[in-house]
Amino acid sequence: MVEILVADDDAEIVDLLRLDLELMGFSIDFVSDGLAASKKAESKRYDLIILDVMMPKMDGFEVCKKLRGTRLSATTPIILLTAKGTIEDKIRGFNAGADDYLVKPFEFQELMVRMRALFRRTGTLKNQQAQRKNELLAAGDIELLPTSLECRIKGNLIKLTPTEFEILYCLMQHVGEAVALATILQEVWGYDADEDVRMLRVHVGGLRQKIEENHKSPRYLQTVTNVGYRLIVNPDAVETGQGPSGMSLSRT
Repeated sequence: MVEILVADDDAEIVDLLRLDLELMGFSIDFVSDGLAASKKAESKRYDLIILDVMMPKMDGFEVCKKLRGTRLSATTPIILLTAKGTIEDKIRGFNAGADDYLVKPFEFQELMVRMRALFRRTGTLKNQQAQRKNELLAAGDIELLPTSLECRIKGNLIKLTPTEFEILYCLMQHVGEAVALATILQEVWGYDADEDVRMLRVHVGGLRQKIEENHKSPRYLQTVTNVGYRLIVNPDAVETGQGPSGMSLSRT
C-alpha cells in the first residue's frame, strides 16, 4: 500500500485530504506541525510527503530542506502546499528540495495529477524498471541508476532528487538533441504549463550544481537558446571533434 505523510495545521484541509486520499486506497499519516512532520519522516519511509508551508514550530521549507539530508527521506517525493503563489516562493521551495508546489485553494483532482506524475516518475504504482529495460540508461560519461535515483559520471556516484533524476533521464532519451522546454515539462511532470518553465529552470540549476565541475559553465547539460536543453554525454570527445555527443551507447 502507498504510504503518504500529510503535514498541515488547517483542520479543514486535513479533513478533506483524509477523506479523499483514504477513498483512493492510500495509507495516510497526518500531523499538524513541522516538527512532528520531521520526526515522522525520519522514523518511517513514505512514498510521498505533502507539506504545508506555513506550519507551527517549523515551516514547510525548513522541513523539506532537513528531510533531504536524512537517510529515509532523501529521495522521497515532496509536494509543498501554500497560500502564496509567487515565483519567488516556488523557487525557494524547489531550492529546499521540493518536487512540486501547489497553491491553495486547489481542487483535489489537481493534487491527484501532481501525485500521479510523481508516482510515475518514481515507479510507485507500477514496475517502472520493467518499462525502462530497453531504454537508454548509459551513454558516454553518464550512467543512470534508477533503483537508487543516482547517476555515475566518470566513476563518481551522485545522489539526485526524483525530479532531477527524471530531467536527466528525459534528456538521456534525446541525447545530443535540443529538447524543448515544453517537451521536458510534459515528459517529467505530465503537463506543459508555461508558468512552470521557471520551475524547470530551478531544477536544472540544482542538477547542474551536482553534475558539472563548474555549474556556471556547464559542459554536460547545455542551454539551447530559444529552445530548451541538450545533454552532451562526452564533452571531451566533442571538443576533440568526435561528433556532437561523443556517444558510446549502452542499454540496460
